[in-house]
Amino acid sequence: MIPAATVRTRVRVPLRFADGYSATAEVVTFDGLADGGEHLALVFGDPATPLVRMHSECLTGDVFGSARCDCGPQLREAVQRIDSAGGVLLYLRQEGRGIGLYAKLDAYALQDAGLDTYQANTALGLPEDARDYTAAAQMLTALGIAEVDLLTNNPDKVRQLRERGITVAETVPTGVHANPDNLRYLRAKVRHTSHTLTLPELAG
Repeated sequence: MIPAATVRTRVRVPLRFADGYSATAEVVTFDGLADGGEHLALVFGDPATPLVRMHSECLTGDVFGSARCDCGPQLREAVQRIDSAGGVLLYLRQEGRGIGLYAKLDAYALQDAGLDTYQANTALGLPEDARDYTAAAQMLTALGIAEVDLLTNNPDKVRQLRERGITVAETVPTGVHANPDNLRYLRAKVRHTSHTLTLPELAG
């Protein structure tokens, strides 16, 4: 049984993306999250079974538009799909699969020398993926959500939510946002962590 978290603040925030897409979310903060992180829930509507995306923070992709990963396009896609279907985007402060921003950039340097994204973490003495989704389950429970359709290609997210008492009724795949700069990264996700991605044939 995971400890309970409580809702701290709810505030309406209009969102506008660089491509012109706009939506309005109720942004929710929490007290009592297990890891002490300042995670956010962006709530769009209140369907019986919400569409939920657990999105790990990626400063380089989400803010600066880095093409080395698919995080920015996944975030943009998730907001539109959840706004349309109704549900919750959990924005989790787990930069670099939980290793932090500077360590992620250290890993980038090792990737430029030939390692893949998971090998680079290991070479730094860090876990391949350090993310723990206990706080995500706490946030959903605090919002009164016990069953979700989960927007993900990552089977570990499904497994961890179920282990923490959240029913995943359906796994909904995200789009594949491949480009020549991130294809090696995406292939590593398929190879190392069984992401359900069908990748195009691009150079890289």
